[in-house]
This record gives sequence, C-alpha cells and structure tokens, in this order.
Amino acid sequence: MNQRPEVVTTRSVFGAPCWVSLTTRDLAATQEFYGAVFGWEWRQGSLGDHFRVASADGVPVAGVAGVAAMWQMAVAWTPYFAVIGADEAVGRVRERGGTVAVGPVSLPPGRAALLADRDGAAFGIWEGELFGDWDLWRRSAPALVRLHTRDAFASAIFYGEVLDWASDLPGSCEVHYEDGEVVLRSRGAVVARIGSGALEAAPDPTVRPHWQVHFRAPDVAACARAAERHGGSVLTKSAEQVVLRDPDGAQFTVVERQG
Repeated sequence: MNQRPEVVTTRSVFGAPCWVSLTTRDLAATQEFYGAVFGWEWRQGSLGDHFRVASADGVPVAGVAGVAAMWQMAVAWTPYFAVIGADEAVGRVRERGGTVAVGPVSLPPGRAALLADRDGAAFGIWEGELFGDWDLWRRSAPALVRLHTRDAFASAIFYGEVLDWASDLPGSCEVHYEDGEVVLRSRGAVVARIGSGALEAAPDPTVRPHWQVHFRAPDVAACARAAERHGGSVLTKSAEQVVLRDPDGAQFTVVERQG
C-alpha cells in the first residue's frame, strides 16, 4: 500500500520565505508573459477562476491572483513567510506599528494574512501545510527575497520579532550583517536580504520600501529578451542579473542559476 508523503508544514521552516504571489489585473496576459520568460506552466488554483498556480518542471513555484482591479490592490509580487501561528504573528505586527490588510483567513490547508511593515512594505504570512518540499521549491525558482527599506537594522528587528528570527526556538533562522546588508539564513541557505536606502515618500513606488522577489534562470539575457518581446521592460541589466517589469507594472529580478 502506498503511504502518503510526509506533510511539510510551516513549523519546519518558520521565519523563512515559503511562497510568493503576484497580484495582477490581466490574468491571461500575465500567464503568457511569465510563461515566455520562465517557461512556467499553469493550473487553476483552489480559490477560483481568478487564481492560478505556476509550476516549473512540475514543482509549484508561485501564485497569481487576477484581482488587482476588482479589489483595488497594487500590482506587485509579495513574499509569504512561514509562521507557527498566524494569529500570534498578526498580533505582533499590530503591536509593532505595522498594518493588517487581510486576515488571518482560512485557506485550507492553512491560514494566511496580508500585512505591511512600519515603512509600508507589503508581505504575507502563512501557517499550515506547504505546497511541497520547501528546499525543492526554493531551488526551483525563487532565489531569495530582498527588502529595500529605510533602515535595515530597524526593519530586521521588526521582522525578527514578528517572525521569530534569531530566537532560541529550534530551527530558527539566523541573522547576520554582511557586505552592508542584513542577511537571513534558513538551514544554512541565504533566503532573504535587507538593505537600507529606500525613501518612504518617494513618488516612484519602486524607490519606496518594498520586497523584491528574485527568481533563478539559466539564461538571464534570454529572460530579458523574452520580457521585451512580450510587453515587459528591462530596468537594469548585468551579466549576472536583470531587473524586469512585467506589462502590468510588477517588478522582479532574475539572477543566473549556478550549476
């Protein structure tokens, strides 16, 4: 008799990014764009017609919600962090001056909330079962998430207290200061970076505090060409990475996959 694979929950990787989601206006155009850039395949999510799950080589890597216009939400990529308890994490956000946009809400097999830190950078939390093996998810697409913020140290304290970073709990994420940034490690792997310099009142939203999702790809230049062919734009470009904007305005980074 076949046994059910071991269920991986957020307790295994609490504090670390465990999912990324894109809010967009045009679901069909978004699928076409990211399919061309990354070769992602799509299936309908459990939440209904406005939601899709992207897969790379059969591994679920990201969610897309075509609700930006309907729910008057910003078009953007948002990272979700694993938490042991969603209610406790939301309470900590409120206590520390952050804001709660949605939740916690039950989305079987777990619970989620959409939040913002004290400087306005949006992020989510997830409590419950993961889509699959976290290490496999992390290797398949998102390389890491990077917070561009006003004060890296102040932000690291906020997130550390909300997400139990550098705590005495077994498996807690490690926090270090390296090369002018705060660096977060989970199971030895770098999963997030926090850098100072963003301006809260900047007219350009890409300069204001925000989380930037970094995806891996074997050919960065090919991703940039595909993005431009399908209505996106290249913001910055180097041999190792490129910052792109999709046709709907969401910004993300592509880094070279090693090996």
